Amino acid sequence: MERVPITKGGHEALREEMRRLKAVERPKISKEIGVAREHGDLSENAEYHAAKEKQGLIEARIAYLEDRLARAEVIDPSSLSGDRVVFGATVRLLDVDNDLEVTYRIVGEDESDLDRGLISIASPIARALIGKLVDDEVEIRTPRGSRHYEILEVSYED
Repeated sequence: MERVPITKGGHEALREEMRRLKAVERPKISKEIGVAREHGDLSENAEYHAAKEKQGLIEARIAYLEDRLARAEVIDPSSLSGDRVVFGATVRLLDVDNDLEVTYRIVGEDESDLDRGLISIASPIARALIGKLVDDEVEIRTPRGSRHYEILEVSYED
């Protein structure tokens, strides 16, 4: 079984989502299916088919979350230190091409949110940064072309 790196906060968020799906959404959809069944002929009952489809999506998400949580390797970034970029690092970069600073935090695939500066460990940017040190220059190949960055700072907070 391949381990899946995830931060402590990301692990808690997945556990909470699974709890909500099992405790709230699963019983709610069961009631919806029951109500739709009472409307008669199931072959032409759009409410019933929609509820069954929603149930399938919920069950698939629960199975996905159970798998991810079973394989999770929780990493607490606040216990890390140093100038080398590793999983959980917050990296402040200078875009050498346009002299703009950007900050990214390298997180697990299920936690990424580019709008909040959270990038997946599997992203091209994170893969290029892993193992690099402060003051290193990095060329990152993205779908929009190559970008050149200088690593200004590496920090580790939770």
